[in-house]
Amino acid sequence: MAGRFVYWMNVSLDLFIERDVGEHGDIGGPSWIRLGEPLHREFNARARALAMMVQGRKVYEMMDPFWPNARTDESLPGFLREYGEIWTDIPKVLVSRTRTMAEHNTRIIGGDNAIEQLAVLRQETDGEIGIGGANLATQLMRAHLLDELWLFTHPVVLGAGRPLFDALDQPLELDLLEQDSFDQGVTMHRYAVRGAR
Repeated sequence: MAGRFVYWMNVSLDLFIERDVGEHGDIGGPSWIRLGEPLHREFNARARALAMMVQGRKVYEMMDPFWPNARTDESLPGFLREYGEIWTDIPKVLVSRTRTMAEHNTRIIGGDNAIEQLAVLRQETDGEIGIGGANLATQLMRAHLLDELWLFTHPVVLGAGRPLFDALDQPLELDLLEQDSFDQGVTMHRYAVRGAR
């Protein structure tokens, strides 16, 4: 039994995940993210199939409290309420040096050995483990623990902003496993990371 870490992210064509700091504060994200119902239903299906989610503090705080509250918000469409249920119920790990408490089926990993703790978690988990956060994904990649990338590319060139990864020590070689297209010109590419241990 061993899990697989998958880094799942919305990106621009030039592989930025945000143009301005904090622009994902409003759920649905900034205007460049074209997140219609068909794509969100794809997200729901993929999230439901995960064994667990591991999120950095910024991603976690972007998700909570919106998604727990969304479960019962009748002003939202059903597919958003559904994602609220999925996110709230799925086991989660929050990686943070500063947070000491979290709700909604979440435990916290912190300290200087967080990546080592995640390596053990990966070994003890069966299935795909969704990774949220560029810093966290970079650290896992450097430790050769990142197994796949799920990139949902939106048809926009941002020109600047937060990149998909921090600076890498060496090139990241990938093998294409799956590709698909969605409404509004969004494409999905799923890659295996070569050299994951």
